[in-house]
Amino acid sequence: MTHDSLDQHTPMMAQYLRVKAQHPNELVFYRMGDFYELFFDDAKKASAILDITLTARGKSNGDPIPMAGIPFHSADGYLAKLVKEGISVAICEQIGDPATSKGPVERKVMRIVTPGTVSDEALLDSRRDNLLVALHQDHETFGLASLDMASGRFLVLEVDGLAAVLGELQRLNPAELLVSDHLSTAEIIENRKGLRRRGPWEFDLDSAERLLTQQFGTKDLAGFGCADLKIALSAAGCLLNYARETQRTALPHVRSLAFENRDEAVQMDAATRRNLELDLNLQGGEEHTLFSVLNRCSTSMGSRLLRRWLHRPLRTKKYVAIAF
Repeated sequence: MTHDSLDQHTPMMAQYLRVKAQHPNELVFYRMGDFYELFFDDAKKASAILDITLTARGKSNGDPIPMAGIPFHSADGYLAKLVKEGISVAICEQIGDPATSKGPVERKVMRIVTPGTVSDEALLDSRRDNLLVALHQDHETFGLASLDMASGRFLVLEVDGLAAVLGELQRLNPAELLVSDHLSTAEIIENRKGLRRRGPWEFDLDSAERLLTQQFGTKDLAGFGCADLKIALSAAGCLLNYARETQRTALPHVRSLAFENRDEAVQMDAATRRNLELDLNLQGGEEHTLFSVLNRCSTSMGSRLLRRWLHRPLRTKKYVAIAF
């Protein structure tokens, strides 16, 4: 968006377009009084998904500007629907004082709600883990990092071969998956909600190790048992950088990193996991699944743990103590 093109708009719309230019991949919820407003293609997309009325405001190059709005006090319900569809939202709030503002009230994006980083209980299925996952590939080896933003549980593992990584992705069932722009493996990326392409430089190992040790306040990563997992650590660095970037905070509750040893658990490929109907039946629901039969947990936390156990059955009793 050039300055010349911005000059064709009102100060309010010019302000919006500057914000949107910084967040081309997210829907922008632009606070105007008691509403969050969306404009142009964002309005059209939100109108279709949220079943809200598409109207118009003013004109751009002679054409009416598409517009849709939602009341700010009931935004959670709309956000929940969007993140379930794998869509991220930039929340742009009024931070200036309307009484003293000569032009448009100053606004700023205060947070970015993404499917994998959301932790608000109102936006989540409390009985299911909501994971942000990053994937990095080096030849036939894949490194995976996963983060549960609500609890701070941060895990890494490495696997060899496409079948193994597809099985792990089905087990983790990421709400959002970060991959390099260079990743072209169709089986991994096709028809996947919440897929986010990232620059290859975001998977740089040196940067990842520096970012992770800074986050945990340690000299190195040896104490976490995963210092040799270079490919997985590259993924973990990308993931942590993305989480910080979207949450606009240092994430103080993410204090450590753990290694998931594949030898501890029974390995299942994607087809086996799907056909066993562990917690999803073949129609995509929960009825008559193993989880629905066994789940008598008193708390949501217990239900989430049960799901993890079903998807990662341990091979020997000696691992039970660390299954938590």
